[in-house]
Amino acid sequence: MTTTIETTNNSSRSVSLQLQTSEHSTAIAMGDFEYPYRVPEIKDPHIKRDWLLNQMAGAFRIFARKGFNEGPAGHISVRDPIEPRTFWINPLGVHFSLLTAEDMVRVDEHGNYVGGNKAPINLAGFKIHSAVHKARPDLNVACHVHSVWGKAFSALGRRLDMLNQDACIFYNNHDVYRNFGGVAVETEEGENIAKAFGPTNRALILQNHGLITAGSIVGEACYLLCLMDKICETQIKTDSVYASGLYDRIVIPDKEASFTYSITATSANLYASFCSDYELEVRLSAGALKSMTSYHE
Repeated sequence: MTTTIETTNNSSRSVSLQLQTSEHSTAIAMGDFEYPYRVPEIKDPHIKRDWLLNQMAGAFRIFARKGFNEGPAGHISVRDPIEPRTFWINPLGVHFSLLTAEDMVRVDEHGNYVGGNKAPINLAGFKIHSAVHKARPDLNVACHVHSVWGKAFSALGRRLDMLNQDACIFYNNHDVYRNFGGVAVETEEGENIAKAFGPTNRALILQNHGLITAGSIVGEACYLLCLMDKICETQIKTDSVYASGLYDRIVIPDKEASFTYSITATSANLYASFCSDYELEVRLSAGALKSMTSYHE
């Protein structure tokens, strides 16, 4: 299925683009060749579980390479495709760069162990992620880390400005959770964070805390988090130059930001962006991870 979007370029000439809207395809691929990083259509739920857990392990390794590991902090949760009232989460205290699909722990909505690795999990992670999955059935994955630039930007208590093309991926799709209530070991704090996502957001800046992103699949949420951290860094650096008084900041207008979001922020495009980083981790893992292309029938 395609959709037509009308926009204008700098010469005010109308441009009509036919964009792919399938969750399995990407609007930015061109050419008569099969794109290797399309979202696979997996009918067997057991194979889908394996696909999700491999993505999950790869996402952690990507986070490690980007310097997001911070002691016991940071977690990814993935709703189980066979028993959706349960979800997978990482074991407590294992460095992101060492995680494999076999390391993940499966718990139910009450925190009871129901499968996978028998290991302790992060209490705050459970409180946050269980609340997000309960509040938003459309979000199968949530990622949270205490990255340096995410923590720095979160202390400002503000949303991202549309200062560049990549920032537009968060156009009207993120917010700030301003009611920092300490380490989220209480059910209420997790529920408040979940409420801050609202009905459609996929990303939150947790004030004085860090970043959390979510999506329908792992690659989508992982790439959103990596990109959000970079956008936080870019905005802090741009603002530091702007503070000198020598230059203005140029913010992308709403119409152009919305158009850019419609093309670049689809689940399929974000997954494809994730896969290039993931496949590097496959090469580096010495067989611990499976290539995403191996799941295509």
